[in-house]
Amino acid sequence: MEAKEEKNKYSIIVPTYNERLNIALIVYLIFKHLQNVNFEIIVVDDGSPDGTQEIVKQLQKVYGEDRILLRPRPKKLGLGTAYMHGLKHANGNFVVIMDADLSHHPKYLPSFIKKQLETGASIVTGTRYVKGGGVHGWNLMRKLTSRGANVLAQTLLWPGVSDLTGSFRLYKKSVLEDVISSCVSKGYVFQMEMIVRASRQGYHIEEMLFCKNDDNSVPITFVDRVYGSSKLGGSEIVEYLKGLLYLLVTT
Repeated sequence: MEAKEEKNKYSIIVPTYNERLNIALIVYLIFKHLQNVNFEIIVVDDGSPDGTQEIVKQLQKVYGEDRILLRPRPKKLGLGTAYMHGLKHANGNFVVIMDADLSHHPKYLPSFIKKQLETGASIVTGTRYVKGGGVHGWNLMRKLTSRGANVLAQTLLWPGVSDLTGSFRLYKKSVLEDVISSCVSKGYVFQMEMIVRASRQGYHIEEMLFCKNDDNSVPITFVDRVYGSSKLGGSEIVEYLKGLLYLLVTT
């Protein structure tokens, strides 16, 4: 297993917008938890006015421009297109997508890699919706909204995975390129569309577990962002519902 891991390279795509207070910490934690892994971090910043790009440039001086790639865009163009942009610059044969706000802790990355090596999965995705998983720091309304959105999608789409809207995933690069080419969503619906289309195309998907449960599924615990405010609002909820209906018709 170690020999296989040494031959692999992992491109970690981190979209950012106003993450000046979080980006240095998440980069430090990625390096801390992946000390024996060949990886690069691709920061796709959408013209943050808070100085996020300046912080990333300082981090490049510390860790090297070959380890931290800054690939900015002039303005906010959507989460989905941020992944597409990052993928164009990915040099690894595996791609990890994760949030910059520390809601996805880098300490789980070795477990994602191990899971993929053990199973040969095309996709390893974190789940909040099995026993032992969840989210810390969210208020009741946000938890209910998230759970309700997931239950609605499960009922209508039958995707074969328990968490459709999570954005902490590891992909084989070739699989991500294939799936992403058929996606039309640009915002928060993009995560759901990618996993649904991957499931429909028959790709091997494993959900990330950190302790064995009776149903042999693996929960992951997300936390709320450490610094800054959430970008999820009413417009994103409307976008989600439109995307759900689109996927119901087209998949």
